[in-house]
Amino acid sequence: MNISAPFIKRPVGTSLLAAALLLSGALAFRFLPVAPLPQVEFPVISVSAGLPGASPETMASAVATPLERQFGRIAGINQMTSTSQLGSTSIVLQFDLSRNIDGAARDVQAAINAARSQLPSYLPGNPTYRKVNPADAPIMILALTSETIPLPKIYDAADSILAQKLAQVDGVGQVFVGGGAKPAVRAEVNPMQLNKLGVGLDSVHTALNQANANTPKGELGNAANAWAIHDNDQIFLSDQYRNLIVAYKNGAPVRLADVADVQDAVEDIHVVGLANGKPGLVMVISRQPGANIIATVDRVYAALPQLQASISPAIALSVVLDRTTTVRASVRDIELTLIISVILVILVVFAFLRTARATLIPSIAVPLSLIGTFGVMYLLGYSR
Repeated sequence: MNISAPFIKRPVGTSLLAAALLLSGALAFRFLPVAPLPQVEFPVISVSAGLPGASPETMASAVATPLERQFGRIAGINQMTSTSQLGSTSIVLQFDLSRNIDGAARDVQAAINAARSQLPSYLPGNPTYRKVNPADAPIMILALTSETIPLPKIYDAADSILAQKLAQVDGVGQVFVGGGAKPAVRAEVNPMQLNKLGVGLDSVHTALNQANANTPKGELGNAANAWAIHDNDQIFLSDQYRNLIVAYKNGAPVRLADVADVQDAVEDIHVVGLANGKPGLVMVISRQPGANIIATVDRVYAALPQLQASISPAIALSVVLDRTTTVRASVRDIELTLIISVILVILVVFAFLRTARATLIPSIAVPLSLIGTFGVMYLLGYSR
């Protein structure tokens, strides 16, 4: 049986079929996702925990070890990597490729809940986890600089305004703000002065905690009415902290300014960021799994004017890294190479056969086979 016979006997149907294949491939080409690497989703989960001021040894023994014991009971883990540094711990869990990432995330959350009783009671918050793909690098990095606005206020604008707006852009999976820290009031206690006045460090710690307590105050009422008392005991500026009474000695109050140097600063003074040679912050943008990298970056570019308008004009927003630059160039070179290859095939056939009719066959078959392949790639979920 000749497989070509039905197509030769029905030239009109064959022509229509070829035209349909050509149109479907051309249409599918526009919807093919663009990716620098093949789409391979590794089941990897990253767990992080923070304890400000703790040494790496304390983080490893008091935080990382209890978590690792619970994570070791999860089925399907083939690699666990733990890194502890000043004030933070990061644990990366890599599962078998056959393991469902959503099921693994539920097991990780259950393990975190089970380990919570073994973690320090003064841990500011529960450990958090996120699904990550180690093969997926950031697609874009934005920089924020200013000649007049201090870095803490820039960080506050980036973290509370820009990061949330960028996270709403279709295709954006995560936005990380780096190069700075949140505004905070720092009190550097003088041990010599504490000893001289006979005040313990725990008294200072208790006074600071009580000064930041935003708790219910109760209510006033009678037989017919009740009025709630609303008041916020939190203080936010260093001037307000300096007059805070930490203890009483010999009937006289000892204020925080007497035993410590109180300044408006940031939570972590060991973080610094530079952008274009100037102090600034960076916003690292990662895409969602399976999102079109070029389309996502184009949406971020379209949102930049709106983002710039939502913050102070004194803050300059610029792009310092666009990963799609090389991707666009690579796709353009591949497309140009395919076009040149098709032309060379047609010219070689014409040079050897020297007949227009024989040359017409590869001039139709080669582009048709290439363009038709795009439709098959789209159906199989491949990227270009």
